[in-house]
Amino acid sequence: MRPEIAVLDIQGQYRVYTEFYRADAAEKTIILVNGSMATTASFAQTARNLYPQFNVVLYDQPYAGKSKAHNLHGKPLTKELEGQILLELIDHFAAEHVLSFSWGGAATLIALAQKPRRIEKAVISSFSPVVNEHMRDYLERGVRHLGAFDRHEVGHLVNNTIGKHLPSLFKRFNYRHVSGLDIHEYVQMHFHISQVLCKDQLCYLSAAQNIDVPVLFLNGEWDEYTAVEGARLFGNHVRNCEFSTIKSTGHFLDMEHKAACCDSQKALLGFLKPEPAPQRKRYTQVQSHYAFAL
Repeated sequence: MRPEIAVLDIQGQYRVYTEFYRADAAEKTIILVNGSMATTASFAQTARNLYPQFNVVLYDQPYAGKSKAHNLHGKPLTKELEGQILLELIDHFAAEHVLSFSWGGAATLIALAQKPRRIEKAVISSFSPVVNEHMRDYLERGVRHLGAFDRHEVGHLVNNTIGKHLPSLFKRFNYRHVSGLDIHEYVQMHFHISQVLCKDQLCYLSAAQNIDVPVLFLNGEWDEYTAVEGARLFGNHVRNCEFSTIKSTGHFLDMEHKAACCDSQKALLGFLKPEPAPQRKRYTQVQSHYAFAL
């Protein structure tokens, strides 16, 4: 898998690093939306699960990854602006599908509520509209450590909460990445988390009511932070939605173990590219070639 790399200008305001994995036989394109503090590298396994059945687009937010060198970082981006950036990328790549992970679901819901004409289906993974007690504790501790720029505590917080089911090797990579972020990235995450804590717990449901395409909500059975029961509240607000639970896995789904990776891929492809229903055999009456003598 070798991507076509481009840094795109978004309305003269932001420069966004993108990777486009083109599959010659693919008929559809899917764009993947990162969670907080994540980059294109976080979607390595998910991209492999989708390619070559789809063309796959990855990108970094203007403040993160390989985009941040191309942007000024004067003030944090709102989720509404991140949703607008996603809409621009959907049009640029003519994407029919979108898949988000974790807090990337907030910007994705905002974008889908605008009813982008190209989008046919969407997947919202590891996201819940409910800030439950586990998530609130995680966010409140996150605000405290991010505000103090305490890299050690931020790195350990992620691994000991939402990342607690990750393999040890992934935890080491996670810690190294999160504890090595730039100051403006900590400011961005502090801003976003503070907004979430101040908003109505069910604020994301209002955006969901305007979505008119099929949506799959995908959550891990062991995820206490974006829990299955919270995600199912979307069933009362999204007109056409499905739910899938990945057994014996937490927040990071396909990164946690091989069975979860296989189950995640099966759920994604089953929703985005379902097998055609088998046709019933048709029986036709065959005229006899024999004459009966009476």
